[in-house]
Amino acid sequence: MATSQAAYGLEKAIGHDEEFIKQDVSNYSKTGDSSELMKALTWQGKQKVEVLDVPKPRILEDQDVILKVTGTTVCGSDLHLLHGVVLQLNKGDILGHEFCGVVDEVGPAVKKIKVGKRYVASFQIACGDCFFCKQKLSSQCEVTCSNSTTKAMYGARTAGLFGYSHLTGGFAGGQAEYVRVPLADVNLLEIPDDVPDEKALFLSDVLPTAYNAVKDTAVYPNDQVAIFGAGPIGQMAGIYALDEGASKIIFVDTEPRLSFISGRWPVQHKDKLVLVDFKKLSFGVTSKETVVSKLKELCDGRGPDVAIECAAGEYAKGWMHWLEMQVGAETDTSEILNEMVEGVRNYGRAGITGVYVGYTNHFNVGSLMQRGIRLIGNGQAPVHKYWEDLLQKIRTGELDPTQMISHRVRMEDMDKVYYKFDAKDDSMQKVFVETKFSFPRAAGTPELTTY
Repeated sequence: MATSQAAYGLEKAIGHDEEFIKQDVSNYSKTGDSSELMKALTWQGKQKVEVLDVPKPRILEDQDVILKVTGTTVCGSDLHLLHGVVLQLNKGDILGHEFCGVVDEVGPAVKKIKVGKRYVASFQIACGDCFFCKQKLSSQCEVTCSNSTTKAMYGARTAGLFGYSHLTGGFAGGQAEYVRVPLADVNLLEIPDDVPDEKALFLSDVLPTAYNAVKDTAVYPNDQVAIFGAGPIGQMAGIYALDEGASKIIFVDTEPRLSFISGRWPVQHKDKLVLVDFKKLSFGVTSKETVVSKLKELCDGRGPDVAIECAAGEYAKGWMHWLEMQVGAETDTSEILNEMVEGVRNYGRAGITGVYVGYTNHFNVGSLMQRGIRLIGNGQAPVHKYWEDLLQKIRTGELDPTQMISHRVRMEDMDKVYYKFDAKDDSMQKVFVETKFSFPRAAGTPELTTY
């Protein structure tokens, strides 16, 4: 078998950063204060994470802040790290890209951020001054990730991310009791007193990501919208699509997520909700009923106007993609992409928000071209573009992020939570993780569950 594009591309790219990874000093094990320890969730290898006592971070640059974490969570994209499909993870790396807290220390050049005040962090780290940052496209910052593998794989660098491997800069994450926030004046948003952590936390990623999926793909009044993946981002994308005037929201997933969506869906819009369990359908060109045929049936024989992918590319359905991913012939399956492209109406729109790492095979480019489908990579959502407006929607009651929360858990149990989240146990949707610094539970949110 000839070397695949995926294997060749990854091997070529990884070679650039072997020495970079050896010398990387951005993680806590090399830059922390060994005289004071904290609890943190660490990556220990494929399918293994562990809560350990590690050195507390310290100020490294003049614009740094040390944030005392009062709330964090587990994201579906964290599972890609657990599964080992994201490149350049080192044993002991601290995970977590969504967190909020109280400022504990500030660097000498920090101007806006004050000790003792509450803030939520953007999951991406932006410089605030480059070409993209000036347009509030913070996820494409040209400054904060110097990793050459990213540039070799994607054609350009993107922003550094908290807790998401050395491929995205090697920044220690926020599933910890403390975290170092670089360029803090740019990457922290103050939380008003009338907004609890259980709502503010999700401004770090899931709320802007879901919002960007809908805005960037473009949902118009009376559109019929298919959402692939009924996790928290898919759930909120459905809510935002309703706000844009969508006439029908079709979720493609399986249990227990479909039941969770049904139970939390706004009562006044129940008539617009349709649930499709893909495990009860067949797939493939010879099948009688597929996701594609079901979408056509539900949408006037033509298919939905819009499809939004909120799942990810690592979950193969068929044996061919599973095998090719196992041997490195591709990094991501194209199955959901093909279902979207083939499923939407002619000149329909398909947006990709779920994480895709590299290369895929068997993509139906013919359908894309012949039927005029708009395939849109939504990118890592530019949090800075949206988070202030979304905060105001929370304050006015127009947006309630707590509808996503299924569990409240302890930092000490985070390794167990990862495994349960991965297995979809306990109908786990979005968790709020409390630390020893957390504030009392907000009314109307789940009670603490211990494992």
